[in-house]
Amino acid sequence: MDHPKAIGDRTTLAIMLALHALDVPTSVPFGENTRYDLIIERGRRLLRVQCKTGRLRAGAVRFNTCSFYGHHPNPKPYRDYIGEIDAFAVYCLETGVVYLIPIEDVALRRQGALRVTAPRNNQRRRIRFASDYEIARVMITTRPVPRAPAGAGRSSA
Repeated sequence: MDHPKAIGDRTTLAIMLALHALDVPTSVPFGENTRYDLIIERGRRLLRVQCKTGRLRAGAVRFNTCSFYGHHPNPKPYRDYIGEIDAFAVYCLETGVVYLIPIEDVALRRQGALRVTAPRNNQRRRIRFASDYEIARVMITTRPVPRAPAGAGRSSA
């Protein structure tokens, strides 16, 4: 199982790759103590973006809309992003899609959801469909390169 930091790094890279492919100027803040992961240019405006990993569950891409601070001496273990970011960028490996969601479009409890398949009751009101926020498809696959046996490829001169 991958370390959560490695998963987050892969998500951020997929989002940056999608933004680069769309010619969206992107900056990375210096240090680890900002509440946002990227800054992107949208016209003449700069947007603070928090990158999140989405997971496909029950027909929806689900992602966290808060940070967990249970390991800190903080009276509130969950901290939202209200007033600290402008949008969430979500990468879901199962769908291979990057979504860009303005913070005001997200229910800011602990988890946001973007519907991939229509609900069984065909409800449409107050449903956020993933297709409305899709900005790019990114498929990330990695394979280890086979290593040659020790001493292989050396000439004996």
